Amino acid sequence: MTNDAITTAALPLAPGHWAMDPLHSSVHFTIRHLGISTVRGRFSAFGAELYVGATADDVRVSATIELASVDTGSPERDAHLRAVDRLDVARRPTMTYRSTRVRGGGAEWTVDGELTIGDVTRPVSLAVDFGGLGDSPVGSARHAGFGARGRIRRSDFGLDFAPGVLGDVVGIQLDLQFVQPAGG
Repeated sequence: MTNDAITTAALPLAPGHWAMDPLHSSVHFTIRHLGISTVRGRFSAFGAELYVGATADDVRVSATIELASVDTGSPERDAHLRAVDRLDVARRPTMTYRSTRVRGGGAEWTVDGELTIGDVTRPVSLAVDFGGLGDSPVGSARHAGFGARGRIRRSDFGLDFAPGVLGDVVGIQLDLQFVQPAGG
């Protein structure tokens, strides 16, 4: 089956606007330090939206991440990352992602989209694993779980500070849960 045939497949999700469950969602990243080890971090303030239509062609995904919420486990390092000569969160308060195409089927999908950091927008594709659907033990809402991962080059977004100290490639990992719309 071709990717084009797969994009028109029926989706396992009810149509409508699925709300992100912030208590069961996270955004993490990795970057190489000195080329010898990996530093891990997360963003604690973010939101995501999922609109499901009848087919994958009708699905829209978007996310906004507040760059000032960076957390690497070191308050001193985090303050340094927020500074003008690094992320410059006063000038670049958020990064946003908007899907342009969703393709795949079953448990494995790809979301193509555009990532914007500051005034730079670049195409970014994310590999998405559909974790499935589950009924919440509290209330009657169904939840859908997704894991998304990808990589970007920070230099593509004008974030080329500390060459030789920090790697250019940043790994991205999103674990998101969404709540089915009422009546879905």
